[in-house]
Amino acid sequence: MRRWASKWIGWVRVMAFWGVVFGLIVRIGDPLPISIMRNAAFDFYHQSKPREYTPMPVAIVDVDDNSLVELGQWPWPRSYIAEIVRKADAAGAVAIAFDIVFSEPDRLSPSQIASDNPDLPLDLKLELNKMPDNDDILAEAFSQAKVVVGQTSVRTSAGNRAEKQEMTDIPHALIGPDPSPFLLKFPDVVQNLPALEASASGHGMFTARPDSDGVYRRAPLVVKVQDKIRLGLSAELLRVATGSDPFVVRTNQAGVEGVVVARQLIQTDYDGTVWPYFTHSTRARFVSAADLLTGRVPPQRLAGHLVFVGTSAIGLEDFRASPLGIPMAGVEMHAQVLENILGQSLLKRPNYAIAVELVITFFLCVLVIVFAPVLAARWLIGSAFVLLSGYVAASYYLFHQNRELLDPSFPVFSTMLTFMLMATVNYLREERQRRTIRNAFGQYVSPALVDRLSRNPKELSLGGETRELTVLFSDVRGFTAIAEDYKDDPEALTQLMNRFLTLLSNAIMDNGGTIDKFMGDAVMAFWNAPMRDQDHVLATCRAALRIMEDVKVFNRRRAARARLQRMKAKRGKRTASGPAKKVHRLDIGVGINTGVCVVGNMGSDTRFDYTALGDPVNVASRLEGQSRYYGDQVILGSATAKVAQDDFAILELDTIRVVGKEQPETIFALIGDRTMRDTPGFHTIIETNRNMLAAYRAQDWDTADALLDSLEKQSEDMHRPRRTFIALYRKRIEKLRQDPPGPDWDTVFSSPEKYS
Repeated sequence: MRRWASKWIGWVRVMAFWGVVFGLIVRIGDPLPISIMRNAAFDFYHQSKPREYTPMPVAIVDVDDNSLVELGQWPWPRSYIAEIVRKADAAGAVAIAFDIVFSEPDRLSPSQIASDNPDLPLDLKLELNKMPDNDDILAEAFSQAKVVVGQTSVRTSAGNRAEKQEMTDIPHALIGPDPSPFLLKFPDVVQNLPALEASASGHGMFTARPDSDGVYRRAPLVVKVQDKIRLGLSAELLRVATGSDPFVVRTNQAGVEGVVVARQLIQTDYDGTVWPYFTHSTRARFVSAADLLTGRVPPQRLAGHLVFVGTSAIGLEDFRASPLGIPMAGVEMHAQVLENILGQSLLKRPNYAIAVELVITFFLCVLVIVFAPVLAARWLIGSAFVLLSGYVAASYYLFHQNRELLDPSFPVFSTMLTFMLMATVNYLREERQRRTIRNAFGQYVSPALVDRLSRNPKELSLGGETRELTVLFSDVRGFTAIAEDYKDDPEALTQLMNRFLTLLSNAIMDNGGTIDKFMGDAVMAFWNAPMRDQDHVLATCRAALRIMEDVKVFNRRRAARARLQRMKAKRGKRTASGPAKKVHRLDIGVGINTGVCVVGNMGSDTRFDYTALGDPVNVASRLEGQSRYYGDQVILGSATAKVAQDDFAILELDTIRVVGKEQPETIFALIGDRTMRDTPGFHTIIETNRNMLAAYRAQDWDTADALLDSLEKQSEDMHRPRRTFIALYRKRIEKLRQDPPGPDWDTVFSSPEKYS
């Protein structure tokens, strides 16, 4: 017991170390499958309890489908955009941010129209050139209000221009280490026209990076662009709306702690991103741009609001996948980030969350490692379920009550993996013990039966079932003479028979048979029990042919070994096996029969065997004895031959009445496999043999004799001489010529006792 305990303490130490290494490498490395599991868990939390929408001083002037229908296709003249700015400012908007970038001159400006249409009358061109440029009108509107222009990152390497447009500095301060190593970096951005950039009160980045699955779960609050630190669009709108004070970035050794905007600290992830807590999309946030331009907006709708200008029209394709499982307009995502900041409802994913998850993972894995070897399976499974359920419940509680994101997936996955590993170790240990018992038990009964009994121990009782079986009997011919030569060395005889019976056993079991018993030099086996086999007849025939081939090889090797011993003896060398003995050729006969038997556990209440009983078993044992009489090694009953005749080379031998049976049985010889059966020469032998038996049974002795001559020549041509069979029938015909059987002859031959 002490040795066992020491062994498992060692296992615990190894597995605990593995758990720590696994947790650190896999979780800190954060491969794609792990992040997908974590994101799926967070999405489930988000979808199960989305943020409830409450009115906030945040609004969206939306270029929606109705606006395009009413005012024309996009892009609109910049004069329309300027009118939106003026009317929103007049309606009381505190500040306005654009989720749109105006990087190219307006092609709808009067001067641009004059340039693009050379066929216009000269006086009309002159009048158009005198009119103010749309971009100047928009810049003027920007200068009259608090406007934040949007900027976006360059998405291709080709866009990283050698000569970059100079960016406006945004006043800021840093507290702690340089945040640059942690921030999202953009080497270049697409800015607005210089006049618009100069007229704006703020400049915000509206680029956001999706996760690997394309879902936008995080929004950058602070980024680094062209080596300058800039705020995201929502934070920049808040900064401008509250007086354009400098913002502050706070960092520690683990990364960014947060950003101070409008005199409040907004906590961020280590890379300066935040986790928005989304509501479902609602029209309550939106004001149609067409309504604003045509004066249909209620007077106080935008008063005191922070206003975003963006698009939700389907054709403009500014929709992004959200953690709620539905697409959402990009401008609405920015608006929701600002709502989270104002309402202090951002989701929290603090820098220490990973450390907490690793500690919990280590603790749960060690508990499994320690208790898996000593607890019963039901207690271990129950305990693991309780622990993991408790952790998942705690994770969900933190989200539900505190909006904190604690990953439930990785600790559960690691613990389940450890549980499976420990369960596998326990299973392998138990399987080794079962295999030891099975191997020992399998020396006495069929391995298939051992497997069946191990799965269903209730079958280890007296009783049987009726089932069609194919039964095989084999016996060594002339075994008495062989045993007599070994009378002074019974151990050598035992070794010889063990090797020989092993050959037979392998052929039988490799073809799915069950060895019933060994009876000295004889073997009884059957197919289709205990395991069902629809092709049991064919499997038995394959086993018989394998036995014949293996016995030939066995005899050749023994003969070669004996010759080598004799050669060494002539040279005066001693061999390890002593003086050479007479080598007996081992020949066997096999009888096979198919029929309905009773198979099961037979015997007494204290000792029983798995065996088969029934008339087909008795017939199979009698058929084995006929092999010597007819000169063929494998004799088949009629039921077996009927099934096997299309797949094997089979010849009809006779119709006999074995001792102890009144019902006659037509018997057949199994000669070879399908390859032999399909040869033209064998088809000729089958036809000649059939005609010979027909002439014999019709008492046409002359025709039968002539056909026997043909059969002899044909079989020798195929190197399959049938001398014993032919001599048998010639001898019978000779006797029948002398003593004709009469017209009522049934052609049935009664087998003598010695061959039954």
